[in-house]
Amino acid sequence: MRSSSAPPPSPHDRAVTSGVIDLNADVGESFGTYRLGDDEELIPSLTSVSVAGGLHAGDPRIIARTVARAEEFGVAVGAHPGYPDLAGFGRRDMDLGPAELRDVVLYQVGAVAAFTKGHGLQHVKPHGAMYNRAARDQAQAEAIVDALLHYDERLIHVVLAGSPWERIARAAGARVAREAFADRAILTDGSLLPRSQPGAIIHDPDAVAERAVRIATDGVVQAVDGSDVPVTADTLCIHGDTVGAAGLAALIRRELERAGVALRAMGETIP
Repeated sequence: MRSSSAPPPSPHDRAVTSGVIDLNADVGESFGTYRLGDDEELIPSLTSVSVAGGLHAGDPRIIARTVARAEEFGVAVGAHPGYPDLAGFGRRDMDLGPAELRDVVLYQVGAVAAFTKGHGLQHVKPHGAMYNRAARDQAQAEAIVDALLHYDERLIHVVLAGSPWERIARAAGARVAREAFADRAILTDGSLLPRSQPGAIIHDPDAVAERAVRIATDGVVQAVDGSDVPVTADTLCIHGDTVGAAGLAALIRRELERAGVALRAMGETIP
């Protein structure tokens, strides 16, 4: 018989093996008087944050406040560079040449790094269309990897788990964190279902939490056709611009810990 003082059963309770994973979110994506997301409430549930660098979102004051909030709660800070596309929130593809892309990335990494103190930047994770393009475009991936190695060889490169981008970064000798998404629909090849397609964003919090636990413990995620796709992830992403992201992050963290998964910033586990 369950003790009256014991917590109620979770819908995600089951026998799992324990592990370690990072929980990250893209933050600092407000701009001027425009507010996006609830970073104040979201950040305390995370172990890492990727802060927008000012070209797809963010500005100097937003960067400063976001970095300070993360450091207040001991959350590791990374940069979140995107295409120079404020109007499209960096989610429109741009055909930048390798040299221009390298400069765009370096500019934003430097902007975020300028506001950090202590350990400085932990990682870099591109945003939106830049991220998706790097996952399939060798030249774009190589330009981003080159930029980050030029800036600091110790930076962790956050890449889509299992993508050619991951192999390119490893071949260059970069530190790599493989990322998975619990709130995004996945195709059978492991790529993300485009946001233009119905069902690309998973809105049911319990479903997202269950996917997060399966990724962290079983190394699988359900694809759009119902099949299980293998995925090995070092970090799980929550989109900071999603409505209710703060509550979702708290739920995911609680369910991961209930499943025996330890939450650690990627810098503590990536060699």
